[in-house]
Amino acid sequence: MSPDYDEPLFRPPAEGGNLIIQATLGCSFNRCSFCAMYRAKRYLARPLDAVCRDIDAAAHAWPEARRVFLADGDALALPTEHLLALLQKLSATLPRLTRVSCYATPSNLRRKSVAALESLRAHKLGLLYVGIESGADAILKRITKGATARTIAAALHKAHDCGMKVSGTVILGLGGTRHSAEHIDGTLELLSRAPLTQLSTLQLWLDDAVAAEFHAKYGEPFELPDDLGLLQEQARLIGALQPPRPLLFRSNHASNALPLQGTLPRERARLLAQLDEALHGRVPLRPSHLRGM
Repeated sequence: MSPDYDEPLFRPPAEGGNLIIQATLGCSFNRCSFCAMYRAKRYLARPLDAVCRDIDAAAHAWPEARRVFLADGDALALPTEHLLALLQKLSATLPRLTRVSCYATPSNLRRKSVAALESLRAHKLGLLYVGIESGADAILKRITKGATARTIAAALHKAHDCGMKVSGTVILGLGGTRHSAEHIDGTLELLSRAPLTQLSTLQLWLDDAVAAEFHAKYGEPFELPDDLGLLQEQARLIGALQPPRPLLFRSNHASNALPLQGTLPRERARLLAQLDEALHGRVPLRPSHLRGM
């Protein structure tokens, strides 16, 4: 018997082959104007005993599981003692467990003390997925991210200093056609000082449930760049990015027109060559009907 999930259930593409345990429902912030993932859910920290029963069921069905992703969108919002109890249960129940991961908002990262994060890391919470979205403060305000470039950078450094790996995501297109350069320039500035392990890009895709809200909050008319415009943003990002340490770059999320993967800066030339092929129509793009958040 496997866990009975409360749908919809989301996870990063890289977690597709790993065990998913639903520690919370929804997102405690849930106000980013571009995101419809958890709008149908009220945030809830699931009772510890219920999650432990799910872990027992999952271990019975998949005793050899080595990696676990804690859903929904905000497991790091849990009190540290609650989260530690879940991590201890996972280690005790899954003998081959090597790593636990979860989504983390910048604000929840900043709320955790260094001692708390180090304790969580010692109990195998080793990878956090953080939505950076943009490094431009004006864009972050327009999308009601609830964070600034400064607070995002501080959160990323805090996680890194506590020994955690961090996978950051940036959303192409958030500046629209008017503020594309501002969006990418600010993002480059932030990423140049952010100690990420992995970086992923998504393309902005507005669900019908949030499209009107997004446009209303943006503060001015918004026009999404076309696929070529979004690929040009990605080329600018990859071409100019100078990360403080090598990182794995991916654009394998279902929203992307062109899947890419490589290590930056070492494979920069290859990634840019692939983008150039796509920009000149020599590589087919993912059809729009196959994309989504």
